[in-house]
Amino acid sequence: MIRRVMIATRRSTEYMGEMMQACLLRTLAAAGSFLLASHAMAADIYSPMTPQVQQATTESGWTFTVAPYFWAADLSGDVKVSRLPQVHVDASFSDILKHLDFAAMAMGEARYDRYSIFTDLMYTKISGERATRRGILADRIELSSELFAGLLGAGYAVYEDSAARLDLAAGLRVWSVRNEISVSGGFFDGRSRTDNATWVDGLAGVRGTYSLTPQIYLTGWGFVGAGGADIDWDVAAAAGYRFNDSVSVTAGYRALGVDYSRNDFVFDVVQQGPILGLAIKF
Repeated sequence: MIRRVMIATRRSTEYMGEMMQACLLRTLAAAGSFLLASHAMAADIYSPMTPQVQQATTESGWTFTVAPYFWAADLSGDVKVSRLPQVHVDASFSDILKHLDFAAMAMGEARYDRYSIFTDLMYTKISGERATRRGILADRIELSSELFAGLLGAGYAVYEDSAARLDLAAGLRVWSVRNEISVSGGFFDGRSRTDNATWVDGLAGVRGTYSLTPQIYLTGWGFVGAGGADIDWDVAAAAGYRFNDSVSVTAGYRALGVDYSRNDFVFDVVQQGPILGLAIKF
């Protein structure tokens, strides 16, 4: 009898771990998805320059750009929280969207001559719940996960002419993840646990734009770095269309990966998918 209870308890614990990890991965996936779109939108932020379609410029010579965005990214990788087992998850964007409670993100750039300063901020909250199979340790488990990621960088145009520009850039990206697990029913009824992880990565790379016509352009970037994470990388390629000297749209594909592991927290994932955005200059 005791052995049966121990087996049932172990299975329930393993199931709880799998469920919580799956919810967390979807949460982080969605967060990363919306977050990283900011760079996707940066396709236009990061450079179109042609004499036929000049950017709006202030009297001081500064140019500013802001960009709302959307990134339909899938996520795959390994995640581990607290003392729960590590779990591998493959989540599609549609799966991630089902658990999204709130998302806010924005990106901007200030440019003066060959110099630029850019930022990318994102906050996402996702939650999920699920009933356990046997209800010995718990009847239901709820997971709420919040993700903040912020990038601040600077760049310098090493090459620039009437149709193309190539920037060398570097910056810091801050990741912060907070997960809260709540249990109802069963042996652990009413209990909750909060797990946090925060780290900073340094990134360096290139970004550039090439204008095919005054309206149509190609853009892309590649960054790689490390710090709190063993590796943090980000690549993208996109095409854009300028409606006028202030508004343009961008569509393309982006992939981003990060491998963070400290103590009982593991976040080793790759996010990738199509991107679509709107850039506004002033």
